[in-house]
This record gives sequence, C-alpha cells and structure tokens, in this order.
Amino acid sequence: MKSEVRVFSPGTVSNVACGFDILGFPLESIGDEMIVRKTTEKGIKIKNFSDYKLPLDISKNAASVSALALIDSLNPDFGFEIEIIKKIKPGSGIGSSGASASGCVFAINKLMGDPFTIADLIKFAMKDMENDGMFEHPDNIAPALLGGFVLVKSLSPLEIIKIPTPDDLYCTVIHPHIEIKTAYSRSILPKDVSLVNATKQIANFGSLIHSLHVSDYDLIKTSLNDHLIEKHRSKLIPNFYEVKSAALEAGALGCSISGSGPSIFALSQGIDRSMEVEQAMNKVYSGTSIEFSTHVSKIGDQGVKLI
Repeated sequence: MKSEVRVFSPGTVSNVACGFDILGFPLESIGDEMIVRKTTEKGIKIKNFSDYKLPLDISKNAASVSALALIDSLNPDFGFEIEIIKKIKPGSGIGSSGASASGCVFAINKLMGDPFTIADLIKFAMKDMENDGMFEHPDNIAPALLGGFVLVKSLSPLEIIKIPTPDDLYCTVIHPHIEIKTAYSRSILPKDVSLVNATKQIANFGSLIHSLHVSDYDLIKTSLNDHLIEKHRSKLIPNFYEVKSAALEAGALGCSISGSGPSIFALSQGIDRSMEVEQAMNKVYSGTSIEFSTHVSKIGDQGVKLI
C-alpha cells in the first residue's frame, strides 16, 4: 500500500444559471494539487505551499476538517500530512474550499486502500461546509469527485445523478479580484419567488438537462437563463451585465455567475469560440481599475485524480 499520493482536484462551477443549488461541473485544467502522506504520529498536519494564506488550524481548514471526518470513522493507528499547492484563489467562486475538501478525502481514501465509495467521500467532504455553519450542499463537492455535470437530486438521502457532457463544450471564467462572502450572497436572496418565474426556471432547467443528454448546443443556448438568482447577486459584481453582454455577443451559449460569485462563467461550443469569449470578457474589465484573471477550460469528465 502506498505511503504518499499526489492528486489534482478541479475547480468547479455551481448553479450553472438555472440550476441553483442543483447543478455543477468541474473545470478540467483549473484546480489545486495536494500531496498527502502517512505519518507515524496520529492526527492531521497541514502545510501550505501556495501564495494564498490558508488556515493551518486543522479545525478551520477545508481539507483537514473533511479528512478528520473520514479518519474518525476508521480510527487508523497512523496519521496524515497534507501539503496543499493551492492554485484556485479562495473566495473566487469556483470551488476553492470544495477542491481542498474533495482532494483530501480522495487522497486519504487511496492511502487506506479505497475503503469508501465516492458517495461516502462526498459526505465526508461536505463536513467542511457544515463546519463553517453554511448550508450543507454538494453542488461543488460532487462534480469535483465524480467529474462531468452533476445533478443533486436530494440531500437526505443523498442522491447524486451524473449527466452526460457534450464533447465540444468549453467554459470561460473571469474572476474579478473582489471579495463576496457566500453567507451574505445567500442572505440577499428572496425567500419567496413568483410562480411565473419559478415556472420559467423549471422549464429552462429541464431543457438544459435534455440538451446535455443529446448534445444540442442550440437548446443549451436557450436554456442557460436564470430567472431567480442572477438579478440579485449580480448587484454585488461590478460590470456584470457588461461582461455578460460581451460574452454573448462573442458567441457564448450562455453566461452567468459561478457559485455565489464573484467569478462569471460562460459556456461555448469549441475552444476557439471560448477563447474569443475570453477576449471579449477581458476587454470589459481592462477598462476598469479592477484586477482580474481569466481561465479557459474544457468541462472535466473526470473529477479528482492521481498525478
């Protein structure tokens, strides 16, 4: 049995316009790396090998909180050291903490001989969100571990459905370097919505799921519209509608907020179109004083993996 593994854990886009708290997908080329090794001393130790300040307190780090949930269920007579090479900026809206939690439980499961299923690992990785007092939801964690589009059907019992991913679907992400607290972004959402808007949202979500199954890019384009969440959270993201308009004019199939923001994602058919969308999004923020970064990635069909 191995004493050390290195894994890649992908960033994720959740909500996906009309799929609030239900739908997510991983980014094939954007993610964190983690090295996890066994130690003779029981417990968990965290080492940070990145430019971002991460909590080393094991009760506050996404990776270690999830890891503790896993090892407490087996009580091994050894411990683990976790080296985090974080490449997803915390608070970016593309699943930074989810990548840490998912990568860690995947790696430890490998070192222990794969005693747990992916469904088990999703539950362990969700412990970090529970620890933060946030709404416990796997729309980042499940796609990070399973790969591909993932639909969260139920939390209790946990039911996750993997959706087919069209071969030529790419994602462009622009991340304005501002901070949006997830708790605040959730707090501004209305508790009640109109029946008209709810009906539109359900119709879009249903047609989006069908379009992914049959690789109908035209139907994807007409389905990626959010009638419930975007209008509230967009107020927290400077120049959001200018970026969205520029992306659509450049040929994106759709554009919306990634997670609770501040990142904005756009889906496109083909890498060339996705890069054109990136240029259009860049142009908007280049005219402001806001620092930003962009990514172009294929939708990852594989989740966390050994490297």
